[in-house]
Amino acid sequence: MLKRIDVNAHRHATERKPSGQGRMNNLRINLKHLRYFWTVASAGSITRASETLCLTPQTISGQVRELELQIGSKLFRKDGRNLALTDIGQTVFSYADEMFAIGLELQDLLAGSSGTTQSLRVGIAMVVPKLLAYRVLEPVLQLKPPVQLLCHEAPLVDLLAELAVHKLDIVIADSQLNPTFNVKAYNHLLGESTISFFATPKLTQELKADFPASLDGTPMLMPSNGSNLRRDLDSWLEKRSLKPVIAAEFDDRALMKAFGERGAGVFSSPTAVEKDVLDKYGVEVIGRTDDLVERFYVISAEKRIKHPAVSVITQSARHWLES
Repeated sequence: MLKRIDVNAHRHATERKPSGQGRMNNLRINLKHLRYFWTVASAGSITRASETLCLTPQTISGQVRELELQIGSKLFRKDGRNLALTDIGQTVFSYADEMFAIGLELQDLLAGSSGTTQSLRVGIAMVVPKLLAYRVLEPVLQLKPPVQLLCHEAPLVDLLAELAVHKLDIVIADSQLNPTFNVKAYNHLLGESTISFFATPKLTQELKADFPASLDGTPMLMPSNGSNLRRDLDSWLEKRSLKPVIAAEFDDRALMKAFGERGAGVFSSPTAVEKDVLDKYGVEVIGRTDDLVERFYVISAEKRIKHPAVSVITQSARHWLES
């Protein structure tokens, strides 16, 4: 059962009320204003909330101020350049979060009972290999009754903001949720894979025999700075005193493989999808290493996964990634 927000019980914990506001015995909260406030609190800033809602920051700021006037208390306070919830803001947010989560559950329930095709909204971090993302999601396409996949690729931070306001059901990432993000979400390990190195057949003939020493001075295609694999690759190369020539860096690893297919340099990919890479890009394996391990996660707003399609994803991925 949803609880009623007793604003008066928190009046001593709030900051100075906007002028002209006294005790409100018959408070009626505008749900549109409440949703805007909830989106700002979930996304962490008015700017990010405006991108999520496709509204101007000025519009959202105005709606939040209207809600503060309705409640009679400040909901946010300045924390450096960021916004932080006041005590009453935290209380209102917890109730709003519960309300909107229940609303989404009801929407899904009604969609299922009316015979409407169920959907799964998936965010895929740009650094996740596309072949691996396909292998993770492919079991969903076999479900009966069918589940429609809605896939969206973007940087992880943007996907987490969309997950926070329930525009996505899950996010597939190569790292766990950073606790510094103001997002209520949970990590579910899918599995891990060692790393293989690939190149065109011509390059492979020159480099395979003396791998990994042969990487020294060789053109390499690398994931972008800041990604988990890039940090691990840099450390792995440094420990072996190897200095390849970084020919190009990529946020999109499918694009990196396309360059590798054309002979632009050596590239890496999880060994778990090695056969897929060989079949799709016509390259060969130079070598493999067990010293580099890439882990993959499903990040969800649920601590305990309820969506049947997500359960299929996690069970299937754990099986083939560990095999």
